This record gives sequence, C-alpha cells and structure tokens, in this order.
Amino acid sequence: MKSVKIMIRILFLSGIMTTFSLCKGQAGHENPTIQAEKDAIGTIVSELVEEIWSVYQDRKNNYWFGSNGNGVFFYDGKKIVQFTKKDGLIGNQIRGIQEDNGGNIYFDTPEGISKFGGFAFTTLKPIYDPNNEWKSEANDLWFKGNGNINGVYRYDGKSLFHLKFPEYDLEKVLDSKQEYTAFSPYGVYDIYQDKKGNLWFGTLSAGVYLFSEESQLWISEKELAVLDDGRVPGVRSIIEDKEGKFWLSNILNSYKVYPEYSTSQEKNVFKYQKSDGIAASKDQESMKFPYFMSAVTDDKNNDLWMVTYAEGVWRYDGEQLSNYRIKDEEKEVRLFSIYKDNQGALWLGTHNAGALKFNGKSFERFEPNNKKAPVNNN
Repeated sequence: MKSVKIMIRILFLSGIMTTFSLCKGQAGHENPTIQAEKDAIGTIVSELVEEIWSVYQDRKNNYWFGSNGNGVFFYDGKKIVQFTKKDGLIGNQIRGIQEDNGGNIYFDTPEGISKFGGFAFTTLKPIYDPNNEWKSEANDLWFKGNGNINGVYRYDGKSLFHLKFPEYDLEKVLDSKQEYTAFSPYGVYDIYQDKKGNLWFGTLSAGVYLFSEESQLWISEKELAVLDDGRVPGVRSIIEDKEGKFWLSNILNSYKVYPEYSTSQEKNVFKYQKSDGIAASKDQESMKFPYFMSAVTDDKNNDLWMVTYAEGVWRYDGEQLSNYRIKDEEKEVRLFSIYKDNQGALWLGTHNAGALKFNGKSFERFEPNNKKAPVNNN
C-alpha cells in the first residue's frame, strides 16, 4: 500500500484539549445486511473513485464511502458494492451518512434523503409546514438537505419535518447588505450535538444557531459570516473541547456558552462569551486561511484534528499545533472531511485521492484490493 507523504511543522502554543461527541441514532428495524442473492441491487466494483467526501462505519463494522457524484460505496472487508441513483438512491452526491438504532443507514444529499434497510432505498418525504414544531428527542436524526434553504430537517423515525430558523437582522453583523442573494445565509453546513444534548447548526453566513428545549441562541459574529476580503467561509464544523468551549470552524476564537437568568422571560437563557483562539492563526504566515472544514478528537490523547481544504490537517494537543501537509506523490491532496471509526482510526475524505487512513505515523490511501483507484468510474 502506498503511503501518502506528510510534511509536519510544529508551532508551540498554549491551549485546550478537546473531546468529540456523536449524535445517537434513531430507533428502527433490525440491523440490515447487504442482500447477496442474484436480484440484489448495487454493482460490485474493484476500487473506489477519487472524490470520496465522507466515510462512515456502521455498527456491524462495515464501511460506507460517500462520493461526490458517483453515489456510495459499501465495503464489508471482502467486496465493494457501489449504489447510485439507478439503484434507488435519491442523489449521487453524498453529503452525510448516519445510522439509526435499528441499523438503517441514511444518506444526506442535495436532492433529498435516502434510507437503506439492507434490500432497497426509500426516500424520506419532507413535511413543509410553518407550524412544524421545533423540538428535540433522544433518537431524532437531523439532516442538512441541499444547504440552500432556511432551515434544517428533523426525522423522528416516522416523519421528516422541515424546521425554519428564526430570522434576525443580519445587517447588524455584516455591516452591510449581502450581495450574494443566490444562496440563503441560513443554509445549513454542519449539525453538531454537544455533551449536554444541545444542538448546534452552522450556517452559510448567519452564524450558528444553538437549540435546546429550554433556550435558543444565535451566535452571529463577523468571522462566522463574511470576511473583510469578501470570502464567505461558512460554519462547516463545530466541536466542543475538554473545558466545554466551542470551536466554530475557525481557530481565531473559541466560544463559551452559559445560562443566565432572564427576569423578562423568567427563565434561564443562553449567553455566550468569545475568547482568543490559537495565536498561530493570526501571526503564522503559512496559515493563510485559519478555517477548518471538519474536526474530531483522537482516542489516545484527545488531541484535536482539524481538516482544511488546501493546508492539510492541523493537530492540536493543547500546547502544540502540528500541520500535516498531505501529498500523494507530487500531487497536493485536497481534503474535505475527517472521521473517527469504531476502532478509533482516523480517516480523511478527499477531493482527489480517495479515502485516506491514518496508520499512526502517516495517512495511507485506502486500497481494498491493493489497486490505485481511477479518477472516475463513469
């Protein structure tokens, strides 16, 4: 297996170690298995494609690899099965994969949400109603959809509800009117559940919406919306650290959320306090864009691993920030996501190098059949 080369730079800093929590699944049916009979859907293939954006391992330790345009690939340790729209998948661009308590697998795509029970795909039909209630129950699943409408999707095991965010005056945050009206500022980029069960929704440029049954909060800072040079980074990743602070897709600042009693509402409401993040994000020349797209913590030291598009992976242990510049031979690897599997192994989803797996020292291209993946199957 070919090892992807890594260049590492160490920046000595002080900081905080982080932990990562995962949302619990939705109750459902018995654990599905891939049908082996001759009438089974899907196509057995020998390799993955280059654009593998997401990695997921189910409760049976099977792997699912979501691509950007070629559907999803299932790997059980023996065979690779590709599923696309011709097999009933609602869309071939996979933006998220999750599992319910019954072992059913769900695929979030710009065209809708597919459920796979082991034998066939079904499409979840959203209910668009302004009277849909904002609520959160233990086994709910949450979906982003196409990321270009105001709101998010909540699935309670029976129905898929579209929930619209409460709007606020964006001009107070942006200092001026937005010019990119083609995209909703409230489109969802990331969904995260913290250790207390609160839900966080990262948006295109409206900031972050925090929801619990008791209180709600918009965190709307300039660095979460539109930057001075006009770039719109979007809040693509949210993670909670060891001290309960939150990192919202950038290392410029961290955020502390706390309840405060409101006499006008006669209840506790969320407030937040912003503090400085990692100093290297402000004074290190090599760090041109201090925003990350995806993050997890490892099992060994609770180190934070943050994925950027073009600046490799940042690893932060609370004192040092290490930058892993990842290359496949001479090709710079463009990254999309990072995932921690059931055994604690770290995986990278990429734009141009398939899926990469960390072996403890370097990231290697995942090649189930010891062959280099083609650029495209089509």
